[in-house]
Amino acid sequence: MVASRGQKLSGIQKQVLSLYRGFLRTARSKQPENRTHIESLVSAEFRRNSQMIDRKNFLHIEYLLRRGKKQLDQLKTVDSVRLSSSNVELPDTNRP
Repeated sequence: MVASRGQKLSGIQKQVLSLYRGFLRTARSKQPENRTHIESLVSAEFRRNSQMIDRKNFLHIEYLLRRGKKQLDQLKTVDSVRLSSSNVELPDTNRP
């Protein structure tokens, strides 16, 4: 999803990068052991989604953005110290 020098990012790409940066910023406010866990989990989840999801599947990407924003809001609460990952399998709409 990295744009070359002359290429502009789309709105949805900007949202994804903003969400990723939000997770990393929030992780900095946690204890070091929790920070490491959060950063590795977030990095792995974003990388997995970038490889598995078609870039033209905007509905799925928007769903993941909404879910990610909710998770980020939960992580921002003072009481929250860890982030859990839940794999959600959506049906493949391309199959007959």
